Amino acid sequence: MKKIVLFCAGGMSTSLLVNAMKKEAALQSKDYDINAYGLASVDEKGPDADCILLGPQVRYAMKELTAKFPDKPIEAIDMKSYGTMNGKLVLAQAMKLLGDE
Repeated sequence: MKKIVLFCAGGMSTSLLVNAMKKEAALQSKDYDINAYGLASVDEKGPDADCILLGPQVRYAMKELTAKFPDKPIEAIDMKSYGTMNGKLVLAQAMKLLGDE
């Protein structure tokens, strides 16, 4: 099972997006472990991730995380997809990063 990890400022609003992504993954019969955490948990949760998505509010950390995890695909979530909690689009973004499209 591949792990998709989302990081945001606190992990709260992003948990709504995670639920939408899990629902979409189930509809597509995809088996992913999808979780959201605050950026402060990156050293603990980042190493186990197969791909990392950043909430728009923490996209500034992209350079730091890319240096910290050079072997992991990392992208920021599009602000519109995040704002509308579009689990389908964000899951598609993660699947593309994982090469599962």
